[in-house]
Amino acid sequence: MSRLSTFVRRRLLTTLALGVVLALTAVLVPDAEVAEPRAELIATKWAKGLDVAKFTRKGGTIWVLAVGSDARPGQKVTRTRGDALHLIGFNPSSGYATDISIPRDSYVNIPGHGRDKINSALLYGGPKLMGRAVGNLVGVQPQYVFVTSFSGMSDMVIGVGGVDVDNPRAFTDAYVAPYGFKKGRIHISGPHSVDFARARHGLANGDFDRSANQSRIIRGLHRKIVARQHDVGFMAKGVSLVMRKMHTTGLSARDLYQLASAVAAINPSKVRTCVVPGGIGNAGAASVVFPNVGAARAMGDDARNDGRLNRGCRG
Repeated sequence: MSRLSTFVRRRLLTTLALGVVLALTAVLVPDAEVAEPRAELIATKWAKGLDVAKFTRKGGTIWVLAVGSDARPGQKVTRTRGDALHLIGFNPSSGYATDISIPRDSYVNIPGHGRDKINSALLYGGPKLMGRAVGNLVGVQPQYVFVTSFSGMSDMVIGVGGVDVDNPRAFTDAYVAPYGFKKGRIHISGPHSVDFARARHGLANGDFDRSANQSRIIRGLHRKIVARQHDVGFMAKGVSLVMRKMHTTGLSARDLYQLASAVAAINPSKVRTCVVPGGIGNAGAASVVFPNVGAARAMGDDARNDGRLNRGCRG
């Protein structure tokens, strides 16, 4: 059997296995029976009528807001403050993607609740309000909002066998990572990935550097998924694990399959990351970030059409 034929056969097997798993979990694990979900994926009103497969063929950017919830044991992941906020746009046709990270303490207008830290939108109104608040800042409304807990993120990293990240500086955080992370290419396991993403003490730029580190974890996850997507059983096992611990709203098993395929189509070398800049100040007694709205809108404009992001961002 030729090398090409082997590749095609493996891809067909992977697609078939993934389709079977999605079909079975949709029937055997209905949303209402997901006990204490560690993650939630919702379709917003901007996703109404969106056929991901058709959208992918025609070209265009799909926007997903990824939220790391600050939920602790016993709390709902969708009704606490957000600890990590990343508006991710990806265009499967061009292979480009961008991750626009928003510092969690950004002081903005939250629809119906006045000005507050942007991460409180999740507490006030759940994923949809969180999506609106971020969309209003960047100028691009997400079609989907994905919210996960600390343990949910750890599960994902464990599921892919850990991730490799390029850490630009050695650092420790006495509160969440006293053991520290060395400079350079490092391999991070599940629980340590949460520490890497949460640490800010010891980082020169605090919340801004923490947001950049969160993007490094996301890119590490993506690289691993792309690298292993054709391993027989890898995608199917991953989707099955996620669906057992995730509640979905407004999405079918077919939608999940299409989204997973679209993400896997992104070339890791074409992923760009940016952190919305801003200044540190105070709102009353609270320390906040005053985001540069013009810069945030420019990032959204850059990435709107084909997923490219150029202004002040890294490859």
